[in-house]
Amino acid sequence: MKVNRLQLNAAKSEQLWCTSPRQQDRLRNIPLHVGCDIVQPVKYVRNLGIFIDSDVSMKTHISKTVSSCFDALRRLRSIRRSISQAVLLSLVTSLIMTRLDYGSAVLAGLPSYLLNRLQSVLNAAARLLCHARKYDHVTHLLRDLHWLRVPERIQFRLAVLAFCCRNHKAPSYLDDDLHWTDEAESRHRLRSGSCPRLIVPRTRLNTIGDQSFHVTVAQAWNSLPTSVTASTSLPFFKRQLKTFLFTKSFPSF
Repeated sequence: MKVNRLQLNAAKSEQLWCTSPRQQDRLRNIPLHVGCDIVQPVKYVRNLGIFIDSDVSMKTHISKTVSSCFDALRRLRSIRRSISQAVLLSLVTSLIMTRLDYGSAVLAGLPSYLLNRLQSVLNAAARLLCHARKYDHVTHLLRDLHWLRVPERIQFRLAVLAFCCRNHKAPSYLDDDLHWTDEAESRHRLRSGSCPRLIVPRTRLNTIGDQSFHVTVAQAWNSLPTSVTASTSLPFFKRQLKTFLFTKSFPSF
């Protein structure tokens, strides 16, 4: 910081120790002394609008997202009789759907009970648009609105990232983290070497390791059929992908 002529602002600086939940109680949460300044320890930090917990559980991010979305839904419910259906749909898309989708790729691999909280927001938004009651069945509403469920929305984001990395349209720090079977010399003579699949690396921890970018993206991409992954353009890939995931979300329809 001294070389770049920067000054530490202790009031806006925080320190976070990231480790497994078992190790959280063993950490010494003592202030960090940087010169004459003191940086206090915290349980979570915010970076680019995403809240990261010390145990990387993403519980804080989900709680704040759900809280802000339901607050926006309450405000929209109070004015829905004064606006048209098209305006209401536009407001729900801009105020609710964008918040659910923002940074959703980091939520891959989370337990179902956490993703269900986000799904409850999606269900409430569908009931608001369709003027349904609180406990009405929501499956047909989501289908009519052509909305993917939360797990499929996350998979959609991951698959698009993989497609961009495959076609070198993503940042290099993402592209370099993925390894393709048809580019690996050890697999040239194998059947998997002729397929554009991603190599899923081995992880030591099922919680933190399986939630890493190169694991979740590889799993999302490898679960897609060849008819989707063989797309030549990004718009066509997105259409094929959404159709496949929509069928997966609503198999009986």
